[in-house]
Amino acid sequence: MKVAIASDHGGVNIREEIKSLMDEMKIEYEDFGCECGTSVDYPDYALPVAEKVANGEFDKGILICGTGIGMSIAANKVKGIRCALVHDVFSAKATRQHNDTNVLAMGERVIGPGLAREIAAVWLTEEYEGGRHENRVGKIKDYENK
Repeated sequence: MKVAIASDHGGVNIREEIKSLMDEMKIEYEDFGCECGTSVDYPDYALPVAEKVANGEFDKGILICGTGIGMSIAANKVKGIRCALVHDVFSAKATRQHNDTNVLAMGERVIGPGLAREIAAVWLTEEYEGGRHENRVGKIKDYENK
């Protein structure tokens, strides 16, 4: 598995926590920034990560900003991306199993580093169940292809 990860200024600390987690899990990743403490525009980081996942350069993406909302909105504008904003472990598990999400968004001002690590660990390891969920995910893919 290869993961693209990025944050804006509001998610730098949790991004570092998730990178440490992926090191521990021996998951290959590439960090797309930001490398600053000053205000930056979240689409400048969300869109490149989403595009790299959508075109197959990376299997999954993780995006962090202050709330996770802006990152998830931007990522979901990219065709082929199913980005979920997650702030609890149950949703992390369900969104992989039922929605086949390929990008995870979290908010550093909403959750702490420990919970962020738990969410990411579950999201990175859960598999898509397919089956009864395939028709639903298929409807999303069909709509994108109109």
